[in-house]
Amino acid sequence: MRILGIDPGLRKTGFGVIDTHYAKLYYVGSGTIAIPTDLPLHRRLKYIMDHIREVIEHYKPSHSALEKVFVNTNPETTLLLGQARGAAMCALADCDLDVAEYTALQIKKAVVGRGHANKEQVQTMVQHLLSLNGRPEPDSADALACAITHAHTITLTHKLQDLDMDTTHTPRLRGGRLHI
Repeated sequence: MRILGIDPGLRKTGFGVIDTHYAKLYYVGSGTIAIPTDLPLHRRLKYIMDHIREVIEHYKPSHSALEKVFVNTNPETTLLLGQARGAAMCALADCDLDVAEYTALQIKKAVVGRGHANKEQVQTMVQHLLSLNGRPEPDSADALACAITHAHTITLTHKLQDLDMDTTHTPRLRGGRLHI
């Protein structure tokens, strides 16, 4: 299965694509969509949508995962980030991809093992988990980490289905533990 992870932002939107076969992860590609800051907001949102569509067309993922917006101390910043996230989600939906959503805390716990890991720790663990030659850029690393989180979650869901366990709802990570 091919998973596209997205780390949305109005200045930089990271994307990361991985393949997974059971518990094995394979790096496919990643990058950062640099949004021109001189564009008005509606053009920046369209820029995000158009470029995510291009990424989808190029890599042809079967699944997608998106980082959820956290509540910032500045409500205006939170709202703007939410709009960038909405543009990314619309692009994913427009390309008929279901969207799994994970908080930054869930992603850090899944990849690093602790929810308050710093950017460098996430980059290093993504490098290790995907056997990369160097550390990916921060936005790309966050997007790859989001895809890795989804790979772990969906693999577990498939294992539970094989055991005829109830999988009518998506397992969630809470407090570092999986809740089924």
